[in-house]
Amino acid sequence: MRFGVVTLVLLVLCAALGPLLAPYDPAKGVGGINEPPSAAHLFGTTGQGQDVLSQFLYGCRVSLLIAFAVALITTLISLAVGLLAAYAGGRTDDVLSSLTNVFLVLPGLPLIVVLAAFLPPGPVTIVAVLSLTGWAFGARLFRSQALSLRQREFIAAARLAGEARWRVLAVELLPNMLSIVAAFFVNQVIFAVGAEASLEFLGLGDSGQVTWGTMLFWAQNGSALLQGAWWTFVIPGLGIALTAFSLALINHAVDERTNPRLRASDLLRQAIGMRQRSAVLVTPVVRDA
Repeated sequence: MRFGVVTLVLLVLCAALGPLLAPYDPAKGVGGINEPPSAAHLFGTTGQGQDVLSQFLYGCRVSLLIAFAVALITTLISLAVGLLAAYAGGRTDDVLSSLTNVFLVLPGLPLIVVLAAFLPPGPVTIVAVLSLTGWAFGARLFRSQALSLRQREFIAAARLAGEARWRVLAVELLPNMLSIVAAFFVNQVIFAVGAEASLEFLGLGDSGQVTWGTMLFWAQNGSALLQGAWWTFVIPGLGIALTAFSLALINHAVDERTNPRLRASDLLRQAIGMRQRSAVLVTPVVRDA
């Protein structure tokens, strides 16, 4: 948990302070071609002589912004569709559930590639495409959770008390779903980081925009692997991996804190460990025959 939070905070700081920390303009050639890491260029240079550290810092901002924007939009759409379908029921539930099923059965990756290929390249297009194709699973998940909570006594009491529908959804249902909403949001950030990098690596993004994905795209175009310029693709790949790993650790920790079954298992393991330690500390008594 601590490692995940610290890593994510450092990445967010890099994104926020990137223009201040970057030693060079990421788009300009400031050194030789494919120079290895040195005192002048801590992360080396690219095949066009650009500073990799500067590109990493600038790309961190754009990539994280896209990832969190996609996660926020898909979470809000999923919540709206799932809660409304579960609470309204009837024809509204049928229509929204059918719409969700249509997006669930559509092949995700081919649809993303086709949409990104025909729309104008850029971060806005990537956010729109990933948001359009990434909300359906969350809507199904939130609908199931809301249907379970809808049968609870406090929901029935709120409805009998004459509370407005929006208040029942926002005050009664939503707070009891925060753990699952947080887990879905974190998973969407992880999905968006990888999907954004994949689209731009395939050349479906704006190659003039500095992101971790475009860094991989230009490294592949410049045959960095064949030339031994490992720093041009390892550095952005490491940023993507650290982002996903830190969020996965945070998601696991949140799940342990909010999931009663996992919490009970943890308490049981702690109790067994304490009993074993206490048994070791007991001095055995040997009786004479």
